[in-house]
Amino acid sequence: PCTNHASTSAFLWGRSRVCLPHARSHLCTSRRVGGYDTSSFNAQQRDEIICDFTISYNFFNFVKFTFYFAMSATVKQPPAPKGEEAGPVTPPDGGARAWFVMVGAFLCNGILFGVINTYSVIYMDLKKKLETQGDTDTSSKAALVGSLAIGATFSMSLVSGILTDHFGLRRTTLFGGILAASGMLLSSFLTDNVAALYLTYGLMYGLGAALTYTPSLAILGHYFKRYLGLVNGVVTAGSSAFTIAMPAFLNWLVEVAGLPSTLRVLALMSSFIILCALLFKPLQPRQRPLFKKERTRCTTLINVDNWRRKRYVIWALTIPFALFGYFVPYVHFGKFVADAFPGRRGDLPVMCIGVTSGLGRLIFGYVADLPRVDRILLQQISFASIGLLTVCLPFAPSYEVLLAIALAMGLFDGCFISLLGPIAFDLCGAKGATQGIGFLLSLCSLPLTLGAPIAGLLYDHMQSYTLPFILAGLPPLGGAVIMNLMRCVRDDSAKQDESADAAAQPLSDPTAGTGFGAIEGQKKNGLLEPDVDNSQV
Repeated sequence: PCTNHASTSAFLWGRSRVCLPHARSHLCTSRRVGGYDTSSFNAQQRDEIICDFTISYNFFNFVKFTFYFAMSATVKQPPAPKGEEAGPVTPPDGGARAWFVMVGAFLCNGILFGVINTYSVIYMDLKKKLETQGDTDTSSKAALVGSLAIGATFSMSLVSGILTDHFGLRRTTLFGGILAASGMLLSSFLTDNVAALYLTYGLMYGLGAALTYTPSLAILGHYFKRYLGLVNGVVTAGSSAFTIAMPAFLNWLVEVAGLPSTLRVLALMSSFIILCALLFKPLQPRQRPLFKKERTRCTTLINVDNWRRKRYVIWALTIPFALFGYFVPYVHFGKFVADAFPGRRGDLPVMCIGVTSGLGRLIFGYVADLPRVDRILLQQISFASIGLLTVCLPFAPSYEVLLAIALAMGLFDGCFISLLGPIAFDLCGAKGATQGIGFLLSLCSLPLTLGAPIAGLLYDHMQSYTLPFILAGLPPLGGAVIMNLMRCVRDDSAKQDESADAAAQPLSDPTAGTGFGAIEGQKKNGLLEPDVDNSQV
């Protein structure tokens, strides 16, 4: 702080770290700051410009030094010796670093989807701004900003998976956090230009969210195996927790500070993703390819092994089909309540879904970790339940029954979401899970985007939500049936992976050599002599 002025006005100013009074005196002398001609500005306007440039300059300095620190702090795994392959690393299933990774992934999910799911608060204020400016079609223009953000988040997940495989979980998450925070900060200076918000809020923030979301799920498989389902439930419950807590806070912030300051606070929240990225250190060792063919395969962008797994292909194509009507209740609950139950709160059913969705992610995440529990079957049950409950919505006899249906929908919604990561690891393994999740989310972007508008067109034509809700419930029911095909096929690549893991386990697990099965496996691989008792090994 400046020794000559009160600490309340001692703002940092650029590289020289000049306080606000000194900056003001310099401004009065030079009449230029940051490229602005301030000769016609009053003192209050000059102070606002100084504060804006101060916030921007120090924010980007923070991002720059954090990026340098992350690059220097990344611990690189040494390659395996020539002619040898590195053994798989067993997830620790606990420990301080593993729990910190879980907390970091929880914050990433909560911040990203908390901002996306509470866009309605920003939408109302932005719509008022556009109406004040005399724009036409203000509703569609303001809604497009948020739609671009959610669309980019899912559609760019494929890019996120590819970048994660080639640059690492930590660097991809770090770049995503920088992009999301920068896009939100730039949006705070462009609230009067909705076309610019399409780029900064919609595309920049959406791409940053995509680059963060996929690694935040993939990193969990490096640290957890036995408790992977429960940990995924805790992490994905972050979006529910932030979605419940943020609307009231954002409403208060918009009323007190205005939309630009609110977006700057959201930029500050998004910058915490940069700190969380420093925790995402993968445990899988790097491997040196033994043959030229393998070396060529490692240079390809897409992990084609995933698409040789028949069960993954069926799963990845079925999930997008089942989600075609997923967002229809979320978007149209308000209008449906206004038509069917006048005078009742239209936002309460969505809040009920959010509360029980977070609870369902914790409950079914724990259930998925229990022995002999079929995760695919759990996801089928969740899809069938969501479909049946959606079909029942237009036939609810009272508002209380409607709330009960919404509570049940949220519970099974949490079940479906919490199982995405564990099932991807089951089908693709740790190496293919990142791109497996990324491809899946990219395929889901189109049906998630089209379902609600199509339901709106049907309502405009029929003035009733009966047919739209019935049609929205059919895809989840069909998806639950189609997933039975996964039980009719078996992946040859999965068998090879299992045999490779079994061969590598005695070398990496010090307790694996005491059983008959482990000794037999070593005999087959020529590692032990068949007539010698090697139990001590």
